[in-house]
Amino acid sequence: MLNYRQLHYFWAVAKTGSIVRAGEQLNLTPQTISGQISLLEHSYGIELFRRVGRQLELTETGRQALSYAEQMFQIGGELEAVLRAQPHEQQILFRVVADVVPKSIVYRLLAPTMELPEPLRLSCREDKLERLLADLAIQRLDMVISDSPMPSHLDIKGYSQKLGECGISFFATPALAALHPAPFPVGLQHAPMLIPGQETVVRSRLLRWFAEQQLQPRIVGEFDDSALMQAFGQSGSGIFIAPSVIADEVCRQNGVELIGQTDAVTESFYAISVERKVKHPGIVAITEGARRELFNWPVG
Repeated sequence: MLNYRQLHYFWAVAKTGSIVRAGEQLNLTPQTISGQISLLEHSYGIELFRRVGRQLELTETGRQALSYAEQMFQIGGELEAVLRAQPHEQQILFRVVADVVPKSIVYRLLAPTMELPEPLRLSCREDKLERLLADLAIQRLDMVISDSPMPSHLDIKGYSQKLGECGISFFATPALAALHPAPFPVGLQHAPMLIPGQETVVRSRLLRWFAEQQLQPRIVGEFDDSALMQAFGQSGSGIFIAPSVIADEVCRQNGVELIGQTDAVTESFYAISVERKVKHPGIVAITEGARRELFNWPVG
């Protein structure tokens, strides 16, 4: 069985980069820490560190072990916080992950959870969808927010709820917009364009729409991170897109102009969880808030 004390010593050394500093942090002698890490290595016939001059470097096995150790001790820290809380201070932990969804959308989806009568503590991450769904399957996560439903080819139990959809809007700095004054969408022809990366669903829809409109914008950048795409757009590097429901916010925050909109290209947003019938108060608040306020679904 894995010796978690030895693993904790290894983790401390890997994080601090030094046996001496780890010893100071743990209030232990360097000899004790070094000896326990050696026992851990001997138990599995592996090498976690290699010495390079006076420095310690993680081996490939050490890097893999550190990845798991960080997740384990993060969860352990969350458990300790829950156990230390007084009964009247107990919080419901809500572990949410967003996959390629614009941060402004994620924030507006999560905002209703801050108004719940019961205390709720958010734990937010970002990663690739398949890794997130694997964590969801073993209940290390409560919900994944994605721009696509649960993939059918994955052998993972999960249920998708559509939170809403909207068209897309196109934005440019005033100076860039002035260089392409033709009416939308003709003004996109040969204009510098920033588009979502291959990890996003909207990318293929956007490229298909360009073809249907017989437009050939000059693609100068591709981004999985919408915030980074907006940063380049704010600098005048190119025209960029965002969901139409946050068009006013994008203009206000980035100092750009709305140059056109289309509902022929849509972005959809989903909440994926392991519950067929949602019970977690955080997920309920998100789904109800999204449909009632963000996307204005019809009642009934």
